[in-house]
Amino acid sequence: MHEPTSASPDFLSTLPAGPRERRLARAVVGVSLLFFLLAVPFAKVPLPKVWAFIPIYQASLVINDLITVVLLLGQYAMLRTRSLLVLACAYLFTGAIAVLHGLTFPGLFAPDGLLGAGKQSTAWLYMFWHGGFPFFIIAYVLLKDREREGRQLDEAVYRSIAFGALATLGLVAACGMLATLGKAFFPDLLVAGRYTPAMHAVITAVWLLSLVALAALWFRRPHALLDEWLIVVMYAWLFDIGLSAVFNAGRFDLGFYAGRAYGLLAASFVLMVLLLENGMLYARLLGMHAREQKNLAELRAANQELESFSYSVSHDLRSPLRAVDGYACMLERRVADRFDAEERRLLGVIRGNAKQMGTLIDDLLAFSRLGRQQLSTQSVALNTLVAPLVAQLQSECHGRNVEFVVGELGCALADPGLLRQVLANLLGNAVKFTRQVESARIEVGCRTLAGGTAVYHVSDNGAGFDMRFADKLFRVFERLHDGADYEGSGIGLSIVQRIVQRHGGRIWAESEPGGGATFYFTLAP
Repeated sequence: MHEPTSASPDFLSTLPAGPRERRLARAVVGVSLLFFLLAVPFAKVPLPKVWAFIPIYQASLVINDLITVVLLLGQYAMLRTRSLLVLACAYLFTGAIAVLHGLTFPGLFAPDGLLGAGKQSTAWLYMFWHGGFPFFIIAYVLLKDREREGRQLDEAVYRSIAFGALATLGLVAACGMLATLGKAFFPDLLVAGRYTPAMHAVITAVWLLSLVALAALWFRRPHALLDEWLIVVMYAWLFDIGLSAVFNAGRFDLGFYAGRAYGLLAASFVLMVLLLENGMLYARLLGMHAREQKNLAELRAANQELESFSYSVSHDLRSPLRAVDGYACMLERRVADRFDAEERRLLGVIRGNAKQMGTLIDDLLAFSRLGRQQLSTQSVALNTLVAPLVAQLQSECHGRNVEFVVGELGCALADPGLLRQVLANLLGNAVKFTRQVESARIEVGCRTLAGGTAVYHVSDNGAGFDMRFADKLFRVFERLHDGADYEGSGIGLSIVQRIVQRHGGRIWAESEPGGGATFYFTLAP
């Protein structure tokens, strides 16, 4: 089963960004920059205090971020690349800290905010929020570089998700405690709704950190489609900080509102392309499903034609064979006394070859049906299946000294008719290739491996074969022995292999010339 890897081209995080995608991303950045430049001169213009704007904005951010987290974790679970886990944690961080930011906003739910916040708690949470996300982006870029070198593929996916989520939420809780319980240890960032010199120093550091994250994304080449849109996100992030905390004067001015609009865009770009990607994946799956249904219909029609053709050819071949065998039989009965020994031998050759040709036709029909025949699986008691086969073969041995040893085989989930054919062919081969052994011994047994897989075997002490030619053993019409000594069509083992593989198992053999042979096979667990 093929598992996706970090080199898979079917995901947003691995699909290279083409010229069209790059032009679209640059166009979005260009439009965003244009509106940013238009808004900067008016950023300090005071606007009415719309208190409902804050919870609506925060709720929108949280919803967008959490949906993005789920979609990114879905890709991480398939690709197992840690960079995607870090990026999902980045959006989890922003979504969780946005909740704290809204709860501690002064005047929204309480004069100083909830959770024991002070008048500076929300401002410091904004700094932790907008300074923390760039750190995650830088970590994402560094991990992407390591993955490009073929490292950092996670095996314990769900454990890593749980650890990443808990660590991120722990970081958010620590930021919340610093901004609320530790508020006395931090300088004031806003006084009477206006920014202090400390605010300008801190926000400059946050903005520079965001520029570093943008540069890391920009200079890491080649860009995947996800990287291209993360660059757009970081531009919007910078415009958000610029309007909300650099070029404006305080809360509830034009910069305050416009900056948060950029913040919502920053939370939405990756979500939008992820949703579009999911839509395109579903469209491709539907197209593939439609093609599969069409191919299946064509295959069924071809199978029906092939089956009709097979039976027609079988009938056309059997008719002359029946005539040859019938006339040879008549000669044998009516005028055999007029033939000498050599003529009677030649008559036997005619009848024997006609019979062998009939067997070959039966084998070819059986082989052609295997690909079309539906499995009808059920619990099969193998000892019950083997017993009549052994009894029939014993009756056909014509006085030969053949010992059959059947161990405890248990039950298997299989198609009883096809499994009977497997055992009949293997047992028939064992009888045939022990024909020249004075005391033949044929054993049927089963052993269970450590993982619970049952391995069945049919062994004999007959002619055996050279393991150098084992790769030819299951090929159609391949024979490892002289047909004059051991009759056969060369199809039986091919049929056995095909049946075993259709049951989800495999078959192999061990042997040495003159030392007998053992055929092993498994079925689906």
